[in-house]
Amino acid sequence: MHPFLVRLLTEQSKRRKNNPNDQISDYVLMREFKRLRLRSLQLLKSTVMLVLGVGSASIGLLGFLLPNDVVDGGAVGIALLTAQVTKWSFPILFFLISLPFLFLGYRLIGKSFTIKAAVSIVLLSLSVAIVDMPVITEDKLLVSVFGGFFLGLGIGLVMRGGGVLDGTEILALTLTRKLGITVGDMILVFNVVIFSVAAYLLSIETALYSMLTYLAASRTVDFILEGIEEYTGITIISPKSEEIREMITSKLGHGVTVYRGKRGFGSHGHRQTEIDILYSVVTRLEISRITAEIQLIDKDAFVMMQSVKDTRGGMIKKRAHQHM
Repeated sequence: MHPFLVRLLTEQSKRRKNNPNDQISDYVLMREFKRLRLRSLQLLKSTVMLVLGVGSASIGLLGFLLPNDVVDGGAVGIALLTAQVTKWSFPILFFLISLPFLFLGYRLIGKSFTIKAAVSIVLLSLSVAIVDMPVITEDKLLVSVFGGFFLGLGIGLVMRGGGVLDGTEILALTLTRKLGITVGDMILVFNVVIFSVAAYLLSIETALYSMLTYLAASRTVDFILEGIEEYTGITIISPKSEEIREMITSKLGHGVTVYRGKRGFGSHGHRQTEIDILYSVVTRLEISRITAEIQLIDKDAFVMMQSVKDTRGGMIKKRAHQHM
């Protein structure tokens, strides 16, 4: 049993002996047990993500990038480039280069993030140093694509677990607060510098293959972070909102959030009439059906759609899994 629950139960037993009226309620015990269970599941999930992420990144480095002298962007790319030029050990370089990013992460994000990031970086350094893996291919194109894929998969899984393998995002976040530019632009500047140095010190061909590696890795990271399932958020404004709401909930079986709003300006000029605004999330396969059903109810309804990267809770994932 967890030490926290042991202490709680011991305290309750003492209270019952000393004062029968002063007891910890069963509700409090159940609530703390559920919290402990949730935290344990979250910790298990994070651990699995970190281990799988480190394993995937190790495959990308040992099986593809390191033996073929191809670099990547970010902190991993800096370590790969430095290792090729100086012939120093990549695991040691990667660990040393990541230390300043861990310090920034502790200041900007917090202790829990820094611990997970440090564990991931140490595990990757040890894995690359200890594990002996054969070279999978020497074809530069395959090395760039699949090396970037496995490395990006590892980075994405570690980020899903709450850690980080590439700390340049943390540095970019720090500089953007001072310089006023976006994180994406700052990361782009970092990588342009890395690939320019690679072209100068190694060769233009190596730099081009390294850019391809970075593109494969970044797209894989986006795929992992945004979720495998693609969802679309639909906002509907119509005077027949109640009929549309009934159709979505009863016919399609999706949840709907209803916002209370006011019309501002329309085809008949300024209006301040109140109206219900509907919002629902559907899979991309259901977009055509829900839009067709809306058109049958109100062909003049205003429908706005936007991409939803991922969802938590609610009815959408349960329905999606039922149809699989």
